[in-house]
Amino acid sequence: MTKDPICGMKVDEASALKTERGGKTFYFCSDHCRKEFLSPTDSTKPQGKKTVDKLQGETIYTCPMHPEVQLDHPGPCPKCGMAVEPMNWSLGADADNAELNEMTRRFWIGAALTLPVFVLAMAHMIPALGRQAWAMGDVSRWIQFGLATPVVWWAGWPFFKRGWRSIMSMNLNMFTLIAIGVGAAYVFSAVAMLKPDLFPHSMPHGSKVGLYFEAAGMVTVLVLLGQVLELRARSRTGSAIKALLNLAPPTARLVGDGGDTEVPLDQVKVGDHLRVVPGGKVPVDGRVVEGHSSVEESMITGEPLPVEKSTGDTVTGGTVNGTGSFVMMAERVGGDTLLGQIVTMVAEAQRSRAPIQRLADKVAALFVPTVLAVSLMTFFVWMMVGPEPRLAHAIVNAVAVLIIACPCALGLATPMSIMVGVGRGAQLGVLVKNAEALEHLEKVTLLVVDKTGTLTEGKPKLVDVLASDGFDEKDFLSLAASLEQNSEHPLAAAIVLGAKDQKLTIDEVKDFRSVTGGGVIGSVKGRVVIVGKPDFLRHENIIGLEPLEATAVKLQEDGKTAMFVAIDGRPAGILAVADPIKATTAEAITDLHTLGLKIVMLTGDNRWTAAAVAKQLGLDAVEAETEPAGKVAHIKNLREEGNHVAMAGDGINDAPALSEADVGIAMSTGTDVAMQSAGITLVKGDLRGIAQAIRLSRATMSNIRQNLVFAFLYNALGIPVAAGVLYPFFGLLLSPIIAGAAMSLSSVSVITNALRLRKVRL
Repeated sequence: MTKDPICGMKVDEASALKTERGGKTFYFCSDHCRKEFLSPTDSTKPQGKKTVDKLQGETIYTCPMHPEVQLDHPGPCPKCGMAVEPMNWSLGADADNAELNEMTRRFWIGAALTLPVFVLAMAHMIPALGRQAWAMGDVSRWIQFGLATPVVWWAGWPFFKRGWRSIMSMNLNMFTLIAIGVGAAYVFSAVAMLKPDLFPHSMPHGSKVGLYFEAAGMVTVLVLLGQVLELRARSRTGSAIKALLNLAPPTARLVGDGGDTEVPLDQVKVGDHLRVVPGGKVPVDGRVVEGHSSVEESMITGEPLPVEKSTGDTVTGGTVNGTGSFVMMAERVGGDTLLGQIVTMVAEAQRSRAPIQRLADKVAALFVPTVLAVSLMTFFVWMMVGPEPRLAHAIVNAVAVLIIACPCALGLATPMSIMVGVGRGAQLGVLVKNAEALEHLEKVTLLVVDKTGTLTEGKPKLVDVLASDGFDEKDFLSLAASLEQNSEHPLAAAIVLGAKDQKLTIDEVKDFRSVTGGGVIGSVKGRVVIVGKPDFLRHENIIGLEPLEATAVKLQEDGKTAMFVAIDGRPAGILAVADPIKATTAEAITDLHTLGLKIVMLTGDNRWTAAAVAKQLGLDAVEAETEPAGKVAHIKNLREEGNHVAMAGDGINDAPALSEADVGIAMSTGTDVAMQSAGITLVKGDLRGIAQAIRLSRATMSNIRQNLVFAFLYNALGIPVAAGVLYPFFGLLLSPIIAGAAMSLSSVSVITNALRLRKVRL
């Protein structure tokens, strides 16, 4: 027999759950999770961690403060008692409110039973009751005992259960203090009423020992109220995920031989053909195979204007169909869809821990033992030098210390702000991968940006066709486009598309040859066509390029890329391609400068084009013709100079640089590799999102610091008052009831402050 290393529950072959893995049997705690496995080969200590495979459709729950804890049911964390949350949110699902409903029921029943106890305890202050003998005698005491008992031992039972578990596992937490405090107040009162002879020397003139059933009951009810408010608030922090989940329809129309069939979304498989009706939501990611329509994609692009979709076009799950109807083939389903990945990223970020949390963790690790020591010291001091009845005063003040010092506000300070901040970002299309990225982003002083796809649209367009004397412009473009149709270069695609837009003929190419970094050559309709750089054309014995080179310099100064064309051994002209700057980029750059950031462009494009774009946007510096390895080295140098660097990019070649930066920022319109390497992803592919992310980071970190300061000050001031330091000077003591109310208020204050992030202007 052994103990689960997280919850401390006993585990043996008779009572434990077990699983077969690798030919061996592993046992694990039936009350805990599917995380810690205990090998039967060693009955004294766990044999390391293994993770149970997630069952289809099963929801796994984890603690926001202790991500290593994973349960297969909702409930309290066995380490800290905080309510666990679902890890694997599924599209179309919603959160389970079982614990909120349970705590609410316990609160209302507990409150109804405690109210008369409180009134009877205060009878001497109420004229109408103070004159009634029964209200001041044994009848009142027995009524208080009868009503307080179910409040403490039924309504407050979850706190005793969590407190006992915390002691058994030595993970002392707020429930340790609550269980000891409430239990001490109740047991003292019960013994004083049932066995008053045990306290003969503590009471003056033979009066009866004071009872504190109202304190035990009220503290229980107040803690329950705090739990209800916390659970409700935490459900609100998940509103961002719920909103994302609601973007996906619960069902899909499966196209089959016998007609359309409506099936649950989780039953859709890759390759299924699905019908999307007018006004309906696209169920999963896929491609149109029949029909056409316009789809509103603001979820991804942020643009309200619908996008035309026809056969061959891609569609994204969660977007809204217009008035047309089409059939699509599912290509990515479930968690693999863009929406599913967004939900997963947001959920994981909300569970992640910011580095600043380490401060709270270190304090919390010492806090509860310290409070227990202070409580014991308070008891003994009052017993030795306090006024009569000393025992009563000693117990009441020791209990007040335990209750007011509950570290729930300290534990909530960071996780609540992170959860709300990450959710707020998700609503705006700023996806935070983890809390560490959010914290680092606040410190960023320099932003490095890629050009193509980040500052620009990433879709080159043919903008100038400059044919030399003796060449017809349309024939010149037709021949060049025919040659380029065999090339895989993005600029080649722009030339081909430009020719097609002018409805020019694209002919077959013979003897096609491509030279990396140089150009392409081939035969079109019996004519030798060459497209590429000047050096490549010279290598193919083309002379007389000087006039074209002078023209090319002017084009490059305007941010255009010039490609030289030769036909039948003669210079035929220049094709100029440009990657348009995104319409929102200039506004974003101005906004980032206002936030105090320096902006450096780091691109593999030629220096003329890069300089033109940098000048147009007012960037602080530009580094052009830089290879991926050079980007990494440049960012490393910037960091060594003392800069806190963020890198924004969208391509595979940007992934190493994104990882090297303090914070990587990827565009969701780019590659998956870039998004996996980045700490922040901008769903809308809009640089304005970086400014929003920075404001969000600053607001979140400020909110965390406010919460931590409040929690520290609350405990620093509350514990001495509860211990009775004001009594010798002002005769003031802190009732456990007031201590319980203050403790609950501190948690509510931290939660309320964190929820302000939901409305922060970004």
